[in-house]
Amino acid sequence: MGFYSEWILPKLIDRACCRPEMMEVRREVVPQARGVVLEVGVGSGLNFALYPWSNIEKVLAVEPSAGMRRRAERKGRIKTSEPVEWLPTTIESIELPVDSVDTVVLTFTLCSIRDVEVALGSVRKVLKPEGKLLFCEHGLAPEPSVQRWQTALNPIWRCVAGGCQLTRAVDRCLTAAGFEIQELNCRYLDHLPRFAGYVYSGWAQKS
Repeated sequence: MGFYSEWILPKLIDRACCRPEMMEVRREVVPQARGVVLEVGVGSGLNFALYPWSNIEKVLAVEPSAGMRRRAERKGRIKTSEPVEWLPTTIESIELPVDSVDTVVLTFTLCSIRDVEVALGSVRKVLKPEGKLLFCEHGLAPEPSVQRWQTALNPIWRCVAGGCQLTRAVDRCLTAAGFEIQELNCRYLDHLPRFAGYVYSGWAQKS
């Protein structure tokens, strides 16, 4: 990993992801987590303060960036009293027992996963049949005019934003991976550019 991706980018992502508009969406989704939780793309640990810890057995935290993990520690977002276990892996290569996780949490992370199909396949494998996949993700907007901007900006955006993609249709990604969406809310977040501020949130289960 280069200096930019490990030292500069984590600060930029943290500042962007803790904006009030984005935290509001997280607060709608994360508190629904229960039992054994797999959080994919923990980043700087913004979700830790939102978990209903009395209902959580443990959080299995996947974050391949050492810079993001350091950011979480420096910000004091990891409490010693909270059952958080860091998994030194990517979601694409995770090794957990089949049907062992009650809740999967995806918050603004699918955009930067290189192989979404493989990643969601791994998630589906470890999620219990009655388990929930909770998500809030930005992605492809519905209006053609915004889509044109997203397509044009995507190559540059990927380079400066750690591989983040603007053009992923989150609902299609989930259904293609074998999930059935039970609740879906889509909207533009206030005070964010429309090309980056269209958000899908809700929850899904295995089909």
